[in-house]
Amino acid sequence: MYFKYKKNTNHNHNTEKGGNEMDFQLPYYKGTLPMHVPDKNLAHVLESHPQATGDGRTQQQIVEDALDHPIGSPSLEELARGKKKILVITSDHTRNMPSGITMPILLRRLRAAQPDAQITILIGTGLHRPTTHEEQVDRFGAEIVANEQIVVHDAFKPEEMRYICQLPSGAELHVNRLAVESDLVIAEGFIEPHFFAGFSGGRKSILPGIASQETVNENHSAKAIASPNARSGVLAGNPIHEDMAYAAKAVNLAFILNVAIDGQKKIVAAFAGDCEKAHAEGCAFVSQMCGVKRVTSDIVVTTNGGYPLDQNLYQTPKGATSAAACAGEDGVVILGASLCDGLGGTHFAELMRLGSPQKILETVQAIPPKQTIPEQWCAQIYSQLLLKHPVIVVTQHMDHEELKKVGFLAANSFDEALEQAFALKGPDATVTVIPDGVSVIVND
Repeated sequence: MYFKYKKNTNHNHNTEKGGNEMDFQLPYYKGTLPMHVPDKNLAHVLESHPQATGDGRTQQQIVEDALDHPIGSPSLEELARGKKKILVITSDHTRNMPSGITMPILLRRLRAAQPDAQITILIGTGLHRPTTHEEQVDRFGAEIVANEQIVVHDAFKPEEMRYICQLPSGAELHVNRLAVESDLVIAEGFIEPHFFAGFSGGRKSILPGIASQETVNENHSAKAIASPNARSGVLAGNPIHEDMAYAAKAVNLAFILNVAIDGQKKIVAAFAGDCEKAHAEGCAFVSQMCGVKRVTSDIVVTTNGGYPLDQNLYQTPKGATSAAACAGEDGVVILGASLCDGLGGTHFAELMRLGSPQKILETVQAIPPKQTIPEQWCAQIYSQLLLKHPVIVVTQHMDHEELKKVGFLAANSFDEALEQAFALKGPDATVTVIPDGVSVIVND
């Protein structure tokens, strides 16, 4: 829970207007920032509800039980027997994957089944920067980093890529050669709503995780992003998901371990087995856990869930799109994000500095799929959002003038941002709070 009440109240999810004052502690960087919303303005609080899934098991027990009961697949141990080269794909530093729990379990089970197997851990960075040694230690623990073979994927090295096939969209699939050279390819990940792929996890370990820059770029083309089905919580008819799922099959991703996590980044459920079937069950669980009914307010406050997802502006459309879904046609969006790494990718920054949101959108939409620029998808989504909504970013790390140059307003605190928003929308404006915009799926 990210909020507390000053007095007794009956507020719940989708809280109706009225009641007592509320104080919030909202995710920001590696902690929280406070916010106070006057009772006369507060209309709704939208949260995912993972507490309904607790069953008393430890995080380790949840993972072990999932591996003991694989979905639509032989066990991990059965798949590992007789294999000489095993590849374990995992998430990079921008994801909240609890590998400190999951990776030791996977390695133990693999070695129990095939003690002499050569196991390589491949960090699927997609187009992100390389994961540093310190970030690896933070993710896996010092023992694994010191004793295991860990490779960081580099999408920008064509000599490390291998051609696999043509995808349904017409894009060519090139992936890290280690996936081709291994006898068994498995992946770990976690499932959360994703603002254009529907959900994270499963097939995303391959595309974008270990794919070439050209393959990732075309998968994220302006045409694909513009699809009405390329949105949070939607897989059916989603062209981005369809290419991803096809890629996972083409690379023979044999087994996945995917987890669902709560607001404290603790494992509340795990799904293991066949990539398509286990992922589908995981997505159904997350959809139920994260689904909230769309409401509309004059001001919508949200965050990108804190670190690591709030480290740059490039990552933050995830939370911002949830807020925009509840901000009507011209509501104000307040987004809390540390932006400790600034704007993010070079291409994203260059596009955002082109000028007005309309110019950015026209520029991106004119780019053919096969000429897609890295990171243009986030510029596309933000330009669409900025055409409709003032966006106030709460950050104590990034220079506010830099944000203003790319079309955003800025504040040092949530209370300061609310003052700006009330100045724009009036003192009686209604406020909806989505404490973690990444963790919800806004449904009609």
